[in-house]
Amino acid sequence: MKYVGIQTQIRRNNVMSVLLLLMFPLIILGTVWVFLAILNFFGTGTYDAYGNVQHQLDLATVNSYFVSTIPWVILGVGVWFAIAYFSNSSMIQRATGAKPLTRKDNPRVYNIVENLCMTCNMDMPKINVVDDPQLNAFASGIDKKSYTVTLTTGIMDLLSDEELAGVIGHELTHIRNRDTRLLITSIIFVGIVSTVMSLVVRIMYNTLWYGGGSRRSSSDGKGNGLSVLVVLFVGLICCAIAYFFTVVTRFAISRKREYMADAGGAELCGNPLALASALRKISGDPGLDHVNREDIAQLFIIHPDQMSTGIMGFMDSLFSTHPDTAKRIEILEQF
Repeated sequence: MKYVGIQTQIRRNNVMSVLLLLMFPLIILGTVWVFLAILNFFGTGTYDAYGNVQHQLDLATVNSYFVSTIPWVILGVGVWFAIAYFSNSSMIQRATGAKPLTRKDNPRVYNIVENLCMTCNMDMPKINVVDDPQLNAFASGIDKKSYTVTLTTGIMDLLSDEELAGVIGHELTHIRNRDTRLLITSIIFVGIVSTVMSLVVRIMYNTLWYGGGSRRSSSDGKGNGLSVLVVLFVGLICCAIAYFFTVVTRFAISRKREYMADAGGAELCGNPLALASALRKISGDPGLDHVNREDIAQLFIIHPDQMSTGIMGFMDSLFSTHPDTAKRIEILEQF
């Protein structure tokens, strides 16, 4: 693997962060335009000489409505992103059930983190622990105040000092390379689209079973109920397309970042074989599957094998940012 210095990696991640910040809003705005265009095309029509309905897209009307919605879309996405961006630490902590760990709670783990930070001359991040007998770890945060390394109780109990140092070194490298900031940016935007999709599905369900046209006595009422369902269905299709493109865009976050973090962890602990051994143990019993959040699972050192279920889980695993664990171990054993 071609060597890439840490400063080069940081610059690449900063550029990718900016591109993601631009790409995701563009995808959302593009979806809004497509939604308006479809409604315009099928919502209006004229009859020809044979009595058939002829649909035609009125671009001027679509663009007019689109321009008027742009400020609202940007405002909504901006507010949502700002809230999620600055509350990401508490959100991840609640989702994983993590609790702070101090030197008094576990001097062994605290000292390993502190020594590794001194080795690479970086500020000490927060340390969190999740009560999970299985093994996993991840880094999170967007700045020095929120950078955190989270470990399960299982990984602390079952790994040797050298193996644990390799894992922690891997997570510290993610922080040093600004990988966590990049991943959290993508998590927020994918979360916006998936939440809107869930909302549309819920509204469709309620409209169909509780508020549809069948409850109305007049034919006009039934027509209105059907129209609502059609609009919601079009919205759902557009959201699904947007979700696909946001997941693909997240896939653009190169899997080489995990290889870079492995290399950094091996360098910090001074023993590549120890990190390879740790990855082998973690892959045999990966924890944190109770989190049930594929977006947050992208942060984990190894993806839980019992988390991906359903179409969303299949899509997320298909475009996972993590490379094959066996390949990672093979590369580390070649050092």
